[in-house]
Amino acid sequence: MEIQGLKGKAAELAQNLNPEKLPVHVAIIMDGNGRWAQKRGLPRVKGHEKGARTLRKVVELAAKIGIKYLTAFAFSKENWSRPQEEIDFLMNLLRRYLKNEVPTLIKNHIKLLVAGDVEELPEDIQLKIREAEEATKEGTRLNLILAVNYGGRAEIIRAARGMAEEGEFSPEAFRRHLYLPHVPDPDLLIRTSGEQRVSNFLLWQIAYTELYFSPVLWPDFSEKEFIKALIDYQGRERRFGRI
Repeated sequence: MEIQGLKGKAAELAQNLNPEKLPVHVAIIMDGNGRWAQKRGLPRVKGHEKGARTLRKVVELAAKIGIKYLTAFAFSKENWSRPQEEIDFLMNLLRRYLKNEVPTLIKNHIKLLVAGDVEELPEDIQLKIREAEEATKEGTRLNLILAVNYGGRAEIIRAARGMAEEGEFSPEAFRRHLYLPHVPDPDLLIRTSGEQRVSNFLLWQIAYTELYFSPVLWPDFSEKEFIKALIDYQGRERRFGRI
């Protein structure tokens, strides 16, 4: 598969991609930012800063490859327990991302969506999210989903309550009350940094998702590593419980 702009080993690996077997939806747990910084004697926030640049590269590559949905776990409900200085930095990083990336997303026909309890975020960030979603709503090339103030258990509770209020008890009714009910379940979940757990991420949606664990810390997760994950996915046989 030829991908415009790719060079070196990444371009070589891309030749092994089958465009007919690409995942429709890839989800990523972007883990290892703090450890990346600590290994270099830097403040943890420097890892988050570098991780944001890595996300930009992966988003651009996913759009070029033809992935239709990319979900990135940006901030979990559990992250509120981190030091206040780090939380403040992450919120400011999100502010900058929503401001600076929108023109590029529009140019590349990428729609931005946010999943999570947005109403618990600072009011100015809520406004920036609504503005970014509105500005990019015509994007048809890739749906970029940021999971912000997100927790899988919280989403399940939310959906169960909505289903009970609706009075219909079925998987279809449950799905209608997810944060983004129209988004298909992930085909592939990538977690970086060598950790092998799902950390309360998309618990309902990943019932039959293929899992890929990379030892690479997120800030070092290159285009080559993303393509390696896709190639690994294409080598698997998905049976969904069938023989």
